[in-house]
Amino acid sequence: MFSDHRLIAFETIVIKEVRRFMRIWTQTLLPPVITISLYFVIFGNLVGSRIGEMGGFRYMEFIVPGLIMMAVIQNSYSNVVSSFFSQKFQRSVEELLVAPIPNYVILSGFIAGGMARGLCVGFIVTLVSLFFAELRIFSPLIMLSVVLFTSLVFSLGGFINAVFANNFDDVSIIPTFVLTPLIYLGGVFYSIELLPPFWQLVSRLNPIFYMVNTFRYGILGTSDIDVAWAFAMLVLFAVLLFGACIWLLRRGTGIRS
Repeated sequence: MFSDHRLIAFETIVIKEVRRFMRIWTQTLLPPVITISLYFVIFGNLVGSRIGEMGGFRYMEFIVPGLIMMAVIQNSYSNVVSSFFSQKFQRSVEELLVAPIPNYVILSGFIAGGMARGLCVGFIVTLVSLFFAELRIFSPLIMLSVVLFTSLVFSLGGFINAVFANNFDDVSIIPTFVLTPLIYLGGVFYSIELLPPFWQLVSRLNPIFYMVNTFRYGILGTSDIDVAWAFAMLVLFAVLLFGACIWLLRRGTGIRS
């Protein structure tokens, strides 16, 4: 895929991105783990004890896959949007643009860095969840595949947000007013079978719903949707977003003044 100099460029960007979020781990890794742990305590133990079972599983076991996926989504997205926008703001991204490096190498480096942080936080949250629930992996292949594609999709989404952002307020608008509502309405805390027909239809228009349910199927073996269809949508989202990012880089949208 990469020649020698392109591989070096890719590795350099990835290492820089990983060192960036590892250097400030108290801001990038610790807060999401504490937040998700509070969800386990409040929703899993306190609320879950009153709800009982959902989908044939203890409520704590039911929400664990969704909470892991929520951590992966938020951190994959936020790492890329904050990192690339910071380089835009400091105008250091221009050094990459004038270097003899193809756009897909630049994009792949930032995306790999975002995926690294998302998967790292997801792994830590998974370890924390073992203190609250017993995880019996139904299909490791499906579980790993969906978490990788989800991390890829939202890293690409964060890159697009960073390209169009003109200030730091623009960086937080999408996560606050779009991403967070989609996550909470994506079946993290409930099964759509509990919803009226109209809201079931609305939930099916939410892409995160497919990601959460497919990941839940990989862990618990239960899902509200067809897993093959969900995978097809994930691949489609990844291809379309990657193409859009390459096109934006080629045009220099939001980068070249």
